[in-house]
Amino acid sequence: MAKALEDRVIEQIERPAGDAILFEPTQRRVRVMFGGVTIADSRKVMLMLENRRLAIYYFPASDIRLDLLVPTDFKSPHAGKGEASFYSVKVGDHFAEKAAWRYHQPERANLADYVAFYWDKMDAWFEEDDEVFVHPRDPYHRVDVLNSSRHVKVVVGGEVVAETTRPRLLFETGLPTRYYIPKLDVRLDLLTPTSSSTRCPYKGKASYWSLKVNGKEYKDIVWGYPAPIPECPKIENLLCFYDEKVDAVYVDGELQPRPVTPWS
Repeated sequence: MAKALEDRVIEQIERPAGDAILFEPTQRRVRVMFGGVTIADSRKVMLMLENRRLAIYYFPASDIRLDLLVPTDFKSPHAGKGEASFYSVKVGDHFAEKAAWRYHQPERANLADYVAFYWDKMDAWFEEDDEVFVHPRDPYHRVDVLNSSRHVKVVVGGEVVAETTRPRLLFETGLPTRYYIPKLDVRLDLLTPTSSSTRCPYKGKASYWSLKVNGKEYKDIVWGYPAPIPECPKIENLLCFYDEKVDAVYVDGELQPRPVTPWS
């Protein structure tokens, strides 16, 4: 079974220098839904930021429906935090196994009386009244989109499949620069939409296209955000190629190094 996002080591995530684990308050009201019930609702949520890990919300136990948590025998040690005890969540016929954890005798005193949940095991998460997806937004993670006049050329299967001098460049903390290209500058005749979709807490819901060149199909090699979240409007309806998977990307005539990322 694949590891939950919260348990994965992600090399691209680097936190500010200092303590390897930051435990910071957030001013946002955060709610968690499961089985049609609000199981956590707090204005005093803490955000855990740890090197090479995604951010995690921790809720004061007093703001959680503890009656819906079912203790399990599973425990797991975590360096710098202590031994985590895990709980399943049960709401009527809805059951999520080992979906929450807390540290009864934490190595860090400020972790006492806090509970965290696996994001994907819950039905929905809200920051204030906006639903959020995938994981909490990290205050040290930036996404900037800039208009550019760079000459960007994408080559797949020996063919130029996109070429533009009006890209929008997306700079995201810890990730390679992404080149978002107007559809009129992409060989749309080579693209076929797929049913794939993903969500990003910083950009929104992505749609995907496969590319067919000289009889060979490159599945889900192109993506775009038809309706990005309001905080990231400048990439709306543009297309982006996986630099990790194409033959080559040239910027101002210079071949770009192939990035190594979780999507390589």
